[in-house]
Amino acid sequence: MYAKLEQRAFLAMLVLVSIVFAFLMQPFWAPIFWACAISVIFYPLNKRLLQRWPARRNITALVTLVLCVVLVVIPVLGVATSFVTEGVALFQKVQSGQVDPSSYVDKIRHAFPAVQSLADRFDVDLDNLKQQAVQALTGAGQFLAKRALAVGQNTFQFFLNLGLMLYLAFFLIRDGDAMVAMLIRALPLGDERERLLFSKFAEVTRATIKGNLLVAMTQGALGGLIFWILGIPGPLLWGVVMAVLSLIPAVGAGLIWLPVSLYLYAVGDVMEATVLLLFGVFVIGLVDNILRPVLVGRDTKLPDYVVLFSTLGGLAMFGITGFAVGPLLAALFVAFWQIFMREFSDEENRAPALSESSDE
Repeated sequence: MYAKLEQRAFLAMLVLVSIVFAFLMQPFWAPIFWACAISVIFYPLNKRLLQRWPARRNITALVTLVLCVVLVVIPVLGVATSFVTEGVALFQKVQSGQVDPSSYVDKIRHAFPAVQSLADRFDVDLDNLKQQAVQALTGAGQFLAKRALAVGQNTFQFFLNLGLMLYLAFFLIRDGDAMVAMLIRALPLGDERERLLFSKFAEVTRATIKGNLLVAMTQGALGGLIFWILGIPGPLLWGVVMAVLSLIPAVGAGLIWLPVSLYLYAVGDVMEATVLLLFGVFVIGLVDNILRPVLVGRDTKLPDYVVLFSTLGGLAMFGITGFAVGPLLAALFVAFWQIFMREFSDEENRAPALSESSDE
């Protein structure tokens, strides 16, 4: 009796300490998550290096991390910096009156009279819609300006988080196998289940991050390229915006290139508008329709609609990190229920069979 009481008290304290530790780590959840993601994605590369130099775990982990910084971190920082710079410049032009977003809406309305009649039929106030569009663009510019100012003021915090992420990623890459084995030994879920869940975590993390980022970079690069060819101002800015929006399945970059093509039709640039529309449908859109199911849906083994809703939910809850966290949670949810149905359904099916055999 006393031994059971001690065991329950210890388990209660274990849960309490774990919860407090989780709250302690809460400010660093983003660096921790991305360190785990980096280690999962680059682990196969580190494993190949270890096959050549099995006694140099520190060196191979460091080489893997350096390649990660060169291939991923530095390009992302460069694109993000250029995006914020061009976004702030556009916001300043809107404030100074050099760019008038409402005039674009007016040109589209005058060029397409059917839009006005359709809006009247559904009681849509285009003037109010125009004001909301201007406010949204102004708000986006203000947000970018504030974020740029915040990054400038919190440069130390930003580089601290980046350093913590890379520091943790080094140890996860070097000692990942040992850490996973320790977790499998510690967690009370059953070794086979835990291996399945860790395998699912690695599989989905690689698929969502590599797949979504590859699709986003491809669509953003193609969108920025066609904007640059057609002479549309701010091709880098709009390319990055399309890359970010393409993280949302089924919607993506079309939120940018479609309105721009309509505007080009409205101002009489029929050739440019047609080229952009065809390029958006058959090139940018085809990338999403072909690459995303192959890179994301197939590896995660999730239906497209589950990927869509989990991505949107992840973005709403966790910000930009949610494009990876959302599908990951959905995949773990599905994995848990698959384990439950497999094991408990088998037990229920075996129970009647055993009772029938005992009656005989």
